[in-house]
Amino acid sequence: MDIRKATASDSPAIRDVARRSLQASYSLSPQAITTAVEKWYGEMDLDERLDEEGHLYLVAELDGQPVGFSESRLSEDGAATLLWLHVDPAYRGEGVASALFSDTREHLEAAGADRLYGRVLQDNTDGNAFYEAQGFEQVSRGEVEIGNRTYVENVWAPSERTGLQPVELDDRTVFVDRDEFETGSAANFHVVYTDESRENKYGYYCGNCDELANAMDAMGRVECNNCGNTRKPTRWDAAYL
Repeated sequence: MDIRKATASDSPAIRDVARRSLQASYSLSPQAITTAVEKWYGEMDLDERLDEEGHLYLVAELDGQPVGFSESRLSEDGAATLLWLHVDPAYRGEGVASALFSDTREHLEAAGADRLYGRVLQDNTDGNAFYEAQGFEQVSRGEVEIGNRTYVENVWAPSERTGLQPVELDDRTVFVDRDEFETGSAANFHVVYTDESRENKYGYYCGNCDELANAMDAMGRVECNNCGNTRKPTRWDAAYL
């Protein structure tokens, strides 16, 4: 098996693998899958992301044929997120996913990542079991919109969690959760709690400038007033479908 960085010429194979993988792993409508694949892995969009700093695509080949790929993103604050790990259903069970995961992790760590997270929909039993088998544990959960339906997405992290970071705010102490975050344009927005038990959410902490960022509009967009870092829509948001 050969694992290498993806190139623009891999676009057709990446779309094909993604389509087959989504059909086998997720209870999504054919229309949602087709629209999502074209949006995320259309030739022009993929070309842009292949050249985007912090974005990494790796392709796994067997006998010269792409049978799987990973997509991950590294933020400036050192947090890396494995967004997708797709393997053609015809080649599952042959160690492709484990090899891709291992190589992706090595590439990200070599690029400066000091922690890694994985995201997968809750109803993808195999995907969640895969992260558990890698020694990860579920650290948070969120709801995402796909078309007119709401889905739950699990966030996984290594069992040795980074933990909470106390931050002094005026006359009180709040706690930044380095393991729970929303993706931003420049760096991640980490969730801030008022207590160490993570029961009461206070707001967000900008990983780009290390300042609290509590500004949020009715659409759920978060923006740091200090540096302009903004929360990006998730890959499942309605705007992407």
